[in-house]
Amino acid sequence: MAAAGKTAAAARRGSKRYRKAAELVDPEKLYPIEEAVAIVKQFPAAKFDETVEIAVRLGVDLKKQEGGIRGTLVLPHGVGKEKRVVAFAEGDAAEAARASGALEVGGAELVQKVLDGWTDFDVAIAHPAMMRHVGKLGRVLGPKGTMPSPKSGTVTDDVGTAVREFRAGKLEYRTDTGANVHAPVGKRSFPGEKLAQNIRAFLDHLGASRPAAAKGSFVRGASISTTMGPGVALAVS
Repeated sequence: MAAAGKTAAAARRGSKRYRKAAELVDPEKLYPIEEAVAIVKQFPAAKFDETVEIAVRLGVDLKKQEGGIRGTLVLPHGVGKEKRVVAFAEGDAAEAARASGALEVGGAELVQKVLDGWTDFDVAIAHPAMMRHVGKLGRVLGPKGTMPSPKSGTVTDDVGTAVREFRAGKLEYRTDTGANVHAPVGKRSFPGEKLAQNIRAFLDHLGASRPAAAKGSFVRGASISTTMGPGVALAVS
């Protein structure tokens, strides 16, 4: 998978569209958010509505417990994509999940369905009472990043609200092995001001999550890009 990902990235960089987009970006410059968004929206368009993504490099020590930053938030203007959410719940919680539009709702039988290989969903929500069953899914959902967790807000008593928020595009993010955080912040088709507001909301939220033990600059760098385009470095404090 890693090799395939590198090959795809190399193909994008070698494309005529990518080269034209790169000509619009000064690689030595840090751009204010609004200016960076304006540049991204000038990139030659792909044949689909590209996602605009942000990448943030954090000054955290991943060897320490507090270095693993993760959390959730709802952006002011969403991300332009409705997510497929399943809920592990029974009784009233199950009814609330169905009313909020969950793709699938169930208990032990839904756990077994996932164990049998069905993972055609983006987010899994679980009521705490169901974790005795859901715990069996760690080896299946863990590598996919969809294992329910209290820290990410996907293990909760309020299953209905969680389903509704995640369906609408509530973000779940975490640091990768290089202390970077990646997240979608909207679609290329969004008005520039809405993209800028989403980006600023994400950076503000991330800054507020700074661990007390973190030393020096917390946000070391950030950039935005489209699915098929180059990165544009942001001027962030």
